[in-house]
Amino acid sequence: MKHKFIAKRYWKDKSTPMGQVDELAKNYDDVINLSLGDPDLITHDIIIDNAFKDARQGHTKYTDFRGDPVLRKEIINYYREEYDLPVKDEEIFVAASGCLGMYLALEAILDDGDEVILQAPFFTPYPQQVELARGIPVPLNTYEEEDFQINIKRLESLITERTKALVINSPSNPTGNILSRQTLESIRDIAVKYDLIVISDDIYTSFSFNEPFIPIASIEGMKERTIIINSFSKNFTMTGWRIGNIIAPDYIIKVIQQINENVVFTAPSISQRGAIHALRNRNEIQPEMINEYKNRVFYAADRINRIPNMSVISPKGTFYLFVNIKKTGLSSIEASDAILKEAHVLTIPGIAFGDCGEGYVRIACTLGIDKLREAFDRIEKMNIFK
Repeated sequence: MKHKFIAKRYWKDKSTPMGQVDELAKNYDDVINLSLGDPDLITHDIIIDNAFKDARQGHTKYTDFRGDPVLRKEIINYYREEYDLPVKDEEIFVAASGCLGMYLALEAILDDGDEVILQAPFFTPYPQQVELARGIPVPLNTYEEEDFQINIKRLESLITERTKALVINSPSNPTGNILSRQTLESIRDIAVKYDLIVISDDIYTSFSFNEPFIPIASIEGMKERTIIINSFSKNFTMTGWRIGNIIAPDYIIKVIQQINENVVFTAPSISQRGAIHALRNRNEIQPEMINEYKNRVFYAADRINRIPNMSVISPKGTFYLFVNIKKTGLSSIEASDAILKEAHVLTIPGIAFGDCGEGYVRIACTLGIDKLREAFDRIEKMNIFK
């Protein structure tokens, strides 16, 4: 919006198809919303009950600037028990969401004009988050025919004297892909060769269906050059609690703390208490939730691969499916628009996740199988899918 009271850098509209879904969903009374990754499940009672019990006992004040010390200890225990990855207390910062964590990390490491390579298709806020920190986003395209793995030669070709960091996301939103150990080790070799830091967006670590999740920080030589961004939103169905954490070398954490004191001061104390109980009780909370999402994703993938002009690779992780609609002859925006108008099912056009997302729509399996069945019953009646 061009206006004298608006900063000129925002005069050009930067909205994306992702940002328009709320309004689109209001167009139809019977819409089945498979767009945003905000599930129909609510936070487990163990987390809710204990967090609000803690609130009544006085945990309603500012916490330590780096986060509740009890939560930091639980994070240390989690990484030791799950990944045999040693993490020190001074390497942890608790942030008011993973999104804020990503911005704080970028703000801490980037000088004006530094380039950040982004694994693409990417989570839609990445480019603008880089730009907010005065950096330059550089997409690194991945492709279905390469199993959405990072092509190392393509990665190396994008590196310049201004390249500062590489952002990876595995399991990936939107593709659901998981980077293999071989790929992670090759990324390590490039990071060491060019002295880069890797920002690892580890938001969906619990949703690795075929094999255990591998943190890139656990690869030899990577812990000292990795920033981990984590969140409780998806792993514990806590989207509205807005709580996450950063793990990074202590000198980066110190800068992140200084920046955050001028942004939100500290993360919400009640949400931090919820995160404590989530980690402590994860073996009781997570299995049923993960199994539910896995059943949904595999059901949806099976339905998709039975519909003409639609296809999707076998699910590996997350609760997203990146559906190939190239055979329809439509763009991703046109296909998503047609699915909404004819079937009243809301999806996200693949172009929202970068240029290499063209030819796809993203489906979030955030509703139960009954609703997914209804959605695909509607979709398969469309002329473009016959």
